[in-house]
Amino acid sequence: MKINICGINIPAYKNVVFSIIKIFGIGIKTSIKICKKLNIQNKKLIKLNDLEKKNLIDNIRTIIIENDLKILIKENLKRILNLNNFKSFRHKNKLPCRGQRTKTNAKTRKKMNHENI
Repeated sequence: MKINICGINIPAYKNVVFSIIKIFGIGIKTSIKICKKLNIQNKKLIKLNDLEKKNLIDNIRTIIIENDLKILIKENLKRILNLNNFKSFRHKNKLPCRGQRTKTNAKTRKKMNHENI
């Protein structure tokens, strides 16, 4: 059984901490922080009452998640590409841009299917 929270289907019989990780943009640390704030760490999602569910949804809505986060990531990458510096050059040529060696490694980065930005 799944419960729909913020337009995302989340497993209902899992612990709340591990079930809200399924949302893109919420990792384990953010999930633990939200659950500690609401004091619902050791509960299953299906066992939450209406007030706890409402508070959980309100806290999740304050975070940038799903499509908004994906759009933000793409905009940041476009901004980097327009700077015309070393990092943007490496991105444009589909090479690693954080100092990794390319003589023997970086084969996966070179042959990855990149989106046209």
